[in-house]
Amino acid sequence: MICSKTWVFFHFQDEGFLHLGGLRTALYNYIFAKKHQGSFILRLEDTDQTRLVPGAAENIEDMLEWAGVPPDESPRRGGPAGPYLQSQRLVLYSQAAEALLKSGAAYPCFCSPQRLELLKKEALRNRQTPRYDNRCRSLSQAQVAQKLATDPKPAIRFRLEGEAPAFQDLVYGWNRHEVASVEGDPVILKSDGFPTYHLACVVDDHHMGISHVLRGSEWLVSTAKHLLLYQALGWQPPHFAHLPLLLNRDGSKLSKRQGDIFLEHFAATGFLPDALLDIITNCGSGFAENQMGRTLPELITQFDLSRVTCHSALLDLEKLPEFNRLHLHRLVGDETQRCQLVGQLQALVEEAFGSQLQDREVLDPAYVERIILLRQGHICRLQDLVSPAYSYLWTRPAVGRAQLGAISEKVDIIARRVLGLLEGPGTNLTQDMLNGELKKLSDGLEGIKHSNVMKLLRVALSGQQQGPPVAEMMVSLGPKEVRERIQKVLCS
Repeated sequence: MICSKTWVFFHFQDEGFLHLGGLRTALYNYIFAKKHQGSFILRLEDTDQTRLVPGAAENIEDMLEWAGVPPDESPRRGGPAGPYLQSQRLVLYSQAAEALLKSGAAYPCFCSPQRLELLKKEALRNRQTPRYDNRCRSLSQAQVAQKLATDPKPAIRFRLEGEAPAFQDLVYGWNRHEVASVEGDPVILKSDGFPTYHLACVVDDHHMGISHVLRGSEWLVSTAKHLLLYQALGWQPPHFAHLPLLLNRDGSKLSKRQGDIFLEHFAATGFLPDALLDIITNCGSGFAENQMGRTLPELITQFDLSRVTCHSALLDLEKLPEFNRLHLHRLVGDETQRCQLVGQLQALVEEAFGSQLQDREVLDPAYVERIILLRQGHICRLQDLVSPAYSYLWTRPAVGRAQLGAISEKVDIIARRVLGLLEGPGTNLTQDMLNGELKKLSDGLEGIKHSNVMKLLRVALSGQQQGPPVAEMMVSLGPKEVRERIQKVLCS
């Protein structure tokens, strides 16, 4: 049994609002923690004050709660390892930096931003990877003291010395990255007193008692620096699992400039949290087999970190409507969930049609529930039911006599026979009964095909050439409303 404290980390100043890549990382942390009776901890980095996005921190927690994967500990929820905003943990980072300075594992850097920018430009001009030249590493104590007199708040850099330790990543296996030979000494504490990610994650993991870190594979190489920091501070590192990237189906990176990858977009357009969790796990690894329609409890039960592969996950969002259809169908089958869907659809109808509603009886819960039950399995989102194709369910269509006459000259005969059908003993309409009776009605008419009778009735009831079967339309609307719409045809 692993008693794990796993965490997920968001740079909310540059990632801003939560997108699918962040959700996938959060989800894997969540299901790993729940599978091993651990805690899922959310820390938020707000250490680059110039890049803070207003409302982003709140949005991340809102969207995690909406998605059904709320953290056990977070800035909003609190917890024993808080605070969970890094700007409120500056003393811990300062203490760690001081310890590294004292041991000689770190040193102050007085290089100006202008000098660093020149180094970068020169490297790029020579087609080299930009790196710091470690100039301040060799300053004597006297030189440091002299510079501190004029620049009392220098940045602090960590010495990349010695061989980087090998480590066994829980996804990528044994790894070693000799960062000292390809990188300059990294800044760990900026001149404003705020840490960089390298120092902050090491200090926080240690003080929070983190046992497992699941994060994106873009941090795999940086882990060597983090392990050197753990070593210099005399701390035991956690276990690392680096998750392969979540990419578009063509292999390109998910871009934060794609507005449609943010969770707010999916929530606003009627996609269900379970459908998103299902599709982002279905396209990746970590499970014995990929199958559509899995719920969060099933994901937790079936998840196996040892099955996560190094291959990037290719996300095909064109399949999302089908995933959503499956999960919506499941919710409709649950009475409690169905009641919630009724309330949501009532609100959608009000929003979409408002003053256009000629009869507010269409908001009656029994009517709305009947519509949902009849259309389950046919719609992908609840919002589909307020699209123009389904407007006839909520408002009466304007259908001209000429429009119907173009389909058949026997408009009046058909209308009267349908009214007769509704006035008979079978006013408790069922689709099977109506299908049989409408077929009989068509058979009793000379010179007109059954398909044209159905076409005429569909137009009369909905104003549309296409749509659900006529019998279903009649059951949806109910005998009273069908009667009124057919009588309107006779009076036109």
